[in-house]
Amino acid sequence: MLHKLGWIGCLLAVLAGAVVHGAVTHRWSALSPNPSRSEAVHAHTITLADYVATDFPSELPVKERSRVTCRQYTSPSGRTPATVSITSGPSGAVSTHTPDVCYPGSGFKMVQAPRTESIDLPNGGKAAYLVAEFEKKTATTYERHRVRWSWTIDGNWGVPDRPRFAFLTAPELFKLYVVTAVPMEDADKTEGDSPAVRAFVTAAFGQYSRLLSEK
Repeated sequence: MLHKLGWIGCLLAVLAGAVVHGAVTHRWSALSPNPSRSEAVHAHTITLADYVATDFPSELPVKERSRVTCRQYTSPSGRTPATVSITSGPSGAVSTHTPDVCYPGSGFKMVQAPRTESIDLPNGGKAAYLVAEFEKKTATTYERHRVRWSWTIDGNWGVPDRPRFAFLTAPELFKLYVVTAVPMEDADKTEGDSPAVRAFVTAAFGQYSRLLSEK
């Protein structure tokens, strides 16, 4: 009898694991997100002042059924350029591979550890995001990037301590990166983003927030 109960317990554990894995990887169509929602998000370009968007191939790791779209935003009038990437897909894939892991793997050194910041959005809400800085130096080149990232299911951007578990049951998770360069002469400054950069960050989180909350 005890042997039989042991087998039943093992079977139930396997089935439970299969259900959870199938849900987070969208294996079953009944649990899959609406593809039109993801299409609308990836097609969106941020509109602000005279910024012009240019798509470029992603170097970010893509796992399972996730998808990433990257755009470079430049301004003819000389506003600070920015790079934006939006990733969508199963929560297990999208919640991992954050910049504090990926950037050091590309030869960058983290010079400012991730900290949480927040901004007020045009719709009256707030967006919380992590921000860190990474630096790469060679004999002839210097690069320093300020990277901001956050996750959302429905347009409410947040940075839970354990995103993989916080979003475990989400049918689709979105991750936004907003990256700007830090000039060498500003490397030791501590006042944070300029008003112009902050306006772009606000536009990025605000516009994607509005789009996702409407779907």
